[in-house]
Amino acid sequence: MRGAHPRVVLGLHRSRHERRLLTGALDLGVTSIDTSTNYLGFRSHTVLARTVGDLLPRLTVSTKVGYFPGPERAEHSLDPVRLYGAVEQAARDLGREPDLVFLHNPEHSLHDSGDHGRTALSQACTALDDAASKGLCGAWGVSSWDPSPLVGLIDPTAPRPSVLMARAGLLVGVRMLDAVDALTAAWGLASGSVWGMSPFGGDTGDPVWDRVDPRMFLRNGDGFSRTQAAFRAAYCLPRVGTLAVGTDEPAHLAELLDALAAEADERTIHEYRSLLRERSSGQPV
Repeated sequence: MRGAHPRVVLGLHRSRHERRLLTGALDLGVTSIDTSTNYLGFRSHTVLARTVGDLLPRLTVSTKVGYFPGPERAEHSLDPVRLYGAVEQAARDLGREPDLVFLHNPEHSLHDSGDHGRTALSQACTALDDAASKGLCGAWGVSSWDPSPLVGLIDPTAPRPSVLMARAGLLVGVRMLDAVDALTAAWGLASGSVWGMSPFGGDTGDPVWDRVDPRMFLRNGDGFSRTQAAFRAAYCLPRVGTLAVGTDEPAHLAELLDALAAEADERTIHEYRSLLRERSSGQPV
C-alpha cells in the first residue's frame, strides 16, 4: 500500500468501469476518480453504483454535467434548470453526493461572444453554485476541452468555480495555455486548484511519442520512460496541481505514479513554451 497521491485522479472517460481497476487504484493510493454524466453511454453513474458502490465512500468523486441524451445523439445545454436537475440526478444515480461537479465543456454552447454568451455562462455557473450551496455536491468547477472562448465571457459578479480543468501536456498549443492562465487569473484560482487532463493527447501509443523524447523536460530523466516523462511534464504545461489520467490497467497507473518522483526542468519547459509562442506568432524559431 502506497501513500495517497492527491495529485493524480483516475479518469474514467474511456474506462470499462471494472471493479479491479478501482480496487487497484485504491491499493496504489489513488483515492480520486473523475467521470461524467455522459460517460459509458450515460450509464457511468449507475454502473459505478452497481459495481463499486461499497468503494465509493472511500473515494473522492468528481463528475460533470452539460451533456444530455438526445433523440439521435447527445446534446449540450447550459440551461440552468437542466444543469441543476443533472446534479440532482447524479447524486441519485451514484447513491451519494459527488464531491465535485464540473460544468462540462461550456464552450460547446457559447456561440455568442457578446452579452448573450456572458449571460449564459453566468447563469450556468449560478446553477452549479446553487446546487453546491444546497448540498447536492461538495463544490463545483469548470471543465473545458477548449477554454479559449471562455476568456472574454467572465462576469466578475457571477459565482466563481473552485476548480478549473483543461487539457495539459506537451501537445497543448500556446493558445490553450494562455487561456488557462487567463481564466486562472480571472477566477482567482491558485495553481493547486487547476487540473489537467489528457496528458498524452489521448493515446500513449501515438507515433509522436516515438519521435519525441520527453525526457529532455526532466532533470536527470534517464531513469524514466518516455511515457513517464510526458506525464510529469504535463504538470507544467499549463501549471496544474492535479492530473486526471485514464487507464484500464493498474500497472500503467503505477508506472505514472512513479513518475511523480521526477523533477521537471523548469528552464527547458519555459524555453519550450517560448518556442510555441514564437511559432504561433509567425516569428522565426
